[in-house]
Amino acid sequence: MTSSTGADRNPEVLWRPTAEQVAGTRLAEFREWLRTERGLDLPDYPALWDWSVSDLEGFWGAIADFFDVAFHERAERVLDAEVMPGAKWFPGATLNYAEHALRGGPGKSDEDVAVVFAREDGAGSQLTFGELRARVAAMRAAFVELGVRRGDRVAALAPNCPETLIAFLAAASLGATWSSCSPDFGVRAVADRFVQIEPTVLVAVDGYAYGGRTYDIRATVDELRGLLPGASVVLVDYVGAGGLDGTEDFAALLDRHRGAELAFDPVPFDHPLWVLYSSGTTGLPKGIVHGHGGMVLEQLKAIGLHADLGPGDTFLWFTTTGWMMWNFLVGGLLTGTRLLLFDGSPGHPSLDVLWDLAERHRVTYFGTSAPFVQSCLKKELRPAEHHDLGALRTVGSTGSPLSVDGFRWIAEHVGADVQIASVSGGTDLCTAIVGAAPDVPVWLGEISCALLGAAVRSYSEDGAELRGEVGELVLTKPMPTMPVFFWNDPDRSRLREAYFDTYPGVWRHGDWIEVTDRGSLIIHGRSDSTLNRGGIRMGTAEFYRVVEAFEEVADSLVIDTSGAGGEGELLCFLVLAEGARLADVEGELKRRLRDELSPRHVPNRFLLVDEVPQTLNGKKLEVPVKKILAGGDPERAVSRDALRNPAALDPFVQLAAGAND
Repeated sequence: MTSSTGADRNPEVLWRPTAEQVAGTRLAEFREWLRTERGLDLPDYPALWDWSVSDLEGFWGAIADFFDVAFHERAERVLDAEVMPGAKWFPGATLNYAEHALRGGPGKSDEDVAVVFAREDGAGSQLTFGELRARVAAMRAAFVELGVRRGDRVAALAPNCPETLIAFLAAASLGATWSSCSPDFGVRAVADRFVQIEPTVLVAVDGYAYGGRTYDIRATVDELRGLLPGASVVLVDYVGAGGLDGTEDFAALLDRHRGAELAFDPVPFDHPLWVLYSSGTTGLPKGIVHGHGGMVLEQLKAIGLHADLGPGDTFLWFTTTGWMMWNFLVGGLLTGTRLLLFDGSPGHPSLDVLWDLAERHRVTYFGTSAPFVQSCLKKELRPAEHHDLGALRTVGSTGSPLSVDGFRWIAEHVGADVQIASVSGGTDLCTAIVGAAPDVPVWLGEISCALLGAAVRSYSEDGAELRGEVGELVLTKPMPTMPVFFWNDPDRSRLREAYFDTYPGVWRHGDWIEVTDRGSLIIHGRSDSTLNRGGIRMGTAEFYRVVEAFEEVADSLVIDTSGAGGEGELLCFLVLAEGARLADVEGELKRRLRDELSPRHVPNRFLLVDEVPQTLNGKKLEVPVKKILAGGDPERAVSRDALRNPAALDPFVQLAAGAND
């Protein structure tokens, strides 16, 4: 999740809220609440943000009280110590995420619509909160029957549809830990994630629809079943592909447990809610565990205050279940917001499909990715001319940096009175840490602000704070959504290595960022080698395991060139074995990467090189090559003295020089 770019030091203001608009926001209500309940006078956003990162206990305690978080046991205090890693939030407190999604309140009566579902082939449905509660209760009882207990894992190979949401909330209600992958993930990519966590139940669909075609994935489900011994499989009849022997039918389970009582098991604040996956450069994908309490507080803040969503609003974010934006979208239920779940291609039968949905369902907040905006721009779409978008307040963009042209296209062709919420954060925190607020302007090409409670800074390589120049995005204070732990990392060494090795006690996020004098921000792409394609992150190790399994491939290097100009190319550099030809292997490479990882991780180009540049200890030079291809000075990107094969860098320097001529 990464977004936004710009270079103009005095950029145009594309959107500025009126005083009346600001007064009607939940953020204004929160500021007034702080004045009357806490005696705090915080007249504008900068003052509010400063307080939120200087008084962590005061701020997060206020969020819990303002949103009436339902603690079963109260905490001893908000935060035991401002340390990273290892901060303990709300020690002693118990609660349940699913309870906050399904409890009563404004916009959440049994008759209020909770979920609207649309599939690209025209299939669709809706659920009221009453119907959602009843189905979650039934699935909760079904999971108990299948042996699911607190602390067990429930995994899903399923799309953005009501059945997935129901299964997640049922698992969370029991204190079981959730994990999901999109059904277009290949067997290896799914197995590398789910085998680690040993689920008690696998929920899977029989197939999915995308781009005008229907895909039967029962063979994938069957293969996964063999890799997950002991896991019961619940199959959703999603596209009518047929059943699978030895599996439970999702609809039949709901029917069998109709009328079950809805209950929520209280769990500790940091009890595992879900496992998301992010990868470094070696080994299996890292299982990032987030806790119930951290996600409740963060989503109430981010969705309730920053997105200003609540009763009467409709929230759409185009996402798959393999991207953290699905977890973020689900959080709309906490604020009484109606969710619009879409499953399918955003370009089939045309790029108008999401704009049609926005009109038909009176979408308030339209969330998408920067590449989708770029596609609309290139196709010269004019959504405001052809659709009634009168209900639309905000367009959110993430996944990769939103270009200046993308900003301007939204302002000109979606609506000048529509706020552009370019946001960035990621899987590691399962939220945005920089983005928008309803009382902060939108400047062309820039992210409006750091979010409340996120102590965002830009650091030089030696740890000096930067202003007005590009540095490493860091967090200098802990947040409740920082990972509780990594899966299978008992001594927390992998977690420390992932975030705290560069700047001890300071979270290094893995993005290049520039902080302006206005407090706005510009993301300049990833500063690490993670392959972030359309928000779906894979580690380079996963990629190499597929590519280098080919006898014809002696070595390889993969580089995601995404940066400040938007989502760039995915380039795969190959060293071929003697006698091998690219033409003979390229087609099969693409097929295997598509089948075993995902369609998003098929390279735009394969290029031949004689050698992959390596450090003296044999590590591939991923980040330095990415810097060079982005136009960075080769001499500053890496010291050739630190390389085993310095001459291997030359082809990449030449490629970059040719691209920038």
